[in-house]
Amino acid sequence: MSDNAALTNAPELTVSELSGALKRAIEDQFGHVRLRGEISNYRGPHSSGHCYFSLKDAAARIDAVIWKGTFSRLRAKPQEGLEVIATGRITTFPGKSSYQIVIEQLEPAGLGALMALLEERRKKLAAEGLFDETRKKKLPFLPGVIGIVTSPTGAVIRDILHRLSDRFPRRILVWPVRVQGETSAGEVAAAIRGFNALAAGGAIPRPDLLIVARGGGSLEDLWSFNEEEVLRAAAASDIPLISAIGHETDWTLLDLVADLRAPTPTGAAEKAVPVRAELLGDLADRARRLDAAALRLLDRRRADLRALARALPGPESLLATPRQRLDRAGDRLRASLAAALSRRQLALANASRLLARHAPHAEVQRAAGQLNNLAYRLGAARGALIEKTGERLKTLAARFGAARFASQALLRNDLRAREEKRRALAARLDAAARVFLARRREALGHVEKMLAAVGYEGVLRRGFALVRDAAGAPIRSVAQAPDGALLTLQFADGRIAATAGPPLDRAPAKKRAAKPPKAKAADQGSFF
Repeated sequence: MSDNAALTNAPELTVSELSGALKRAIEDQFGHVRLRGEISNYRGPHSSGHCYFSLKDAAARIDAVIWKGTFSRLRAKPQEGLEVIATGRITTFPGKSSYQIVIEQLEPAGLGALMALLEERRKKLAAEGLFDETRKKKLPFLPGVIGIVTSPTGAVIRDILHRLSDRFPRRILVWPVRVQGETSAGEVAAAIRGFNALAAGGAIPRPDLLIVARGGGSLEDLWSFNEEEVLRAAAASDIPLISAIGHETDWTLLDLVADLRAPTPTGAAEKAVPVRAELLGDLADRARRLDAAALRLLDRRRADLRALARALPGPESLLATPRQRLDRAGDRLRASLAAALSRRQLALANASRLLARHAPHAEVQRAAGQLNNLAYRLGAARGALIEKTGERLKTLAARFGAARFASQALLRNDLRAREEKRRALAARLDAAARVFLARRREALGHVEKMLAAVGYEGVLRRGFALVRDAAGAPIRSVAQAPDGALLTLQFADGRIAATAGPPLDRAPAKKRAAKPPKAKAADQGSFF
């Protein structure tokens, strides 16, 4: 009885209360831990953006979760089978009665893990062709603007600027970034994309060459330049890019993607521009060689010209014959000019005499006199013509009145004669028409009687029918009506449609004896 009473006095807890108490106890005891283990059952981020997987070692396993916001900030992303050191807090998940670690920071466990991850990433990008030599761009011989992606406070930028100023001063654009840390990869990738996004001819000049530089360090320090984000931004760059990461023995995946790898940042400056003094010396040497070559060519041309001149005839002998032809042509030209001038003077004198006889003012006066005479004669002729025309019109009017009266009398007499003749002809035509119509009616009656006697309508009235096919043609035998043919049967009082069936009986065709040809009947003429 006492044991049962002790049990009944224990406080009752709900499942949620117990889960909450366990959660608080575990979080108080293990608020912040660092776990070393191998990632297992990793399938990438969930559709919500969170990551769920397990950390295990040889004897145990623990569930792990990385929230979406933390995952985007991680420098090292989780991968299946990778040994890592996870930093976070231990908590429980009441829905499954299990405990888990919420990871806040993740890093590979040791140099071996980083090298394995680096090798795996190298193989992946090599398979995609990011390291192919065919896609690498040629560096400009003398870039006008050089863009540098590096830390603005380190010794790297000073070394690059100093070496550029010594070799060949160029315009420099520096894009300040962090070269180490969690945000380093994103800043470097953004700088490469930003330089490529500059428009040519804009307020900020677009670089002709990019240099991504950093000083030496360990593999962990240089890890930002092994991130896929940086490598893909460098591969997509339209501007040629030089990788100058670390010292000569340091190596990153960016060296394989870049168009050229420099062993040091100072070496990148040396590969970016030539030595100005060497160029000037080479240019002066080439100028001297060009001048010497020009002098030698000029001497050779002079010698050739002298040799050719000796083979040519002298100017006097060349010009002697043309001079004689010119003199003779000059003499002929003077004579021709004198003769032409005489002819022109004679023609001018003749034209002057002709023009004197036909001076414009004399011609105008003569034409004015003729015009006045014609105007006077025209006025007199017009008056006489009007008077003569009036008298003629009076005579014609009198003659026209008499003729019209006589013509009207003749027309009236002719009209009376024609009317009497028309009446006689109309009477005769009426009589002839009545006789003609009577004869035609009589002939038509005979034809109607004959048509009624020989037409098929009379036969139809006696109980027969006329069979036609679908086209309306008469059918005279069973062979013309195959089985299923559409027929039209015409009776005396109308037509009906029918369909031909199989023949009920078919009489054998009888050979008819040849009849002697009938004598051709005499032509009886037409009823009409």
